[in-house]
Amino acid sequence: MDARIKVSGGDPVQETAGLYEWLRGDRTLAARVRAEPAPPRDGELGGATEVLVVALGSGGAAAALTNVLVAWVKSRRPDVSVTVTTAKASVKIDTKDLPADAVLPLLREALHEDDA
Repeated sequence: MDARIKVSGGDPVQETAGLYEWLRGDRTLAARVRAEPAPPRDGELGGATEVLVVALGSGGAAAALTNVLVAWVKSRRPDVSVTVTTAKASVKIDTKDLPADAVLPLLREALHEDDA
């Protein structure tokens, strides 16, 4: 299962690049994350990174992603939001309206495959 992560607000290109570095800095996630560029517009040679994709699977990747996202969200300005989408669910984490401590249960719901 893949988790698709889109950053909105602030400077989305800069914030997405920052989140990419945080994800690549985690030993469990480093080889599982890739950046997906937006399609280039007319007159552009290439698009900026629009979405980060993390391959979850086994090995604790979902737990690692949850922990990294919570830490990253806590360190952001209030105008940044992150949307995490999996085949199971989509969760928007709005740092302006949502306390960082409330992020953890929402991410667990979207990222963990067990439906028990």
